[in-house]
Amino acid sequence: MQFRLLSGFLIFIGSYFPLTIILAVQDIPQTWWTRPLCNKASFLAGHCVFMPFEHSALALTFPSMALLAVLATRLSLKKVTFRFAIEIRHAKAIPNELINYTFPYVVSFMGITYADSQKLLGFVVFLLWMFAITYKSGQILMNPLLIVFGWRLHEATIVINGVEREVRVLKQGVLTAGTQHAETIQDFYIAKD
Repeated sequence: MQFRLLSGFLIFIGSYFPLTIILAVQDIPQTWWTRPLCNKASFLAGHCVFMPFEHSALALTFPSMALLAVLATRLSLKKVTFRFAIEIRHAKAIPNELINYTFPYVVSFMGITYADSQKLLGFVVFLLWMFAITYKSGQILMNPLLIVFGWRLHEATIVINGVEREVRVLKQGVLTAGTQHAETIQDFYIAKD
């Protein structure tokens, strides 16, 4: 089974939800942080500011889109149908390859802001290129946000249809020896008890 382009893109974009929050926080000017807290008198006088962002449309749109992608990812993983029975012989957890996702976070601290449209557009092109590589290489599930949802990646020796194979298995929780239900998506097996 192969992810559809839109599903793969949603999983990819959702993994960058923390980055959108970082960029939004960087869009709050220093003067906003030094304002006094809103109290009843200033609220009644109309002196409270509830929109701290300099570029509110971008600072609210990108995190909202990424959050929707996170929710769609969770829903998609819950709707996977597990068509195969596999026997797990051995399994060991392997770390997700975080380097693909670390670089954009580092870049966010190196001068990318919503105010500089050229750098922001260049960064969007960079992310689209990373998505294309990740999608085509079958690595879309190498997503650190899945760790937050309790998913783990494992190297496992499995038996399916009487044939022993070495595969990567993604499972919510720990993968233990025994019979599991599974589905293949790209180069991964997704399993559940």
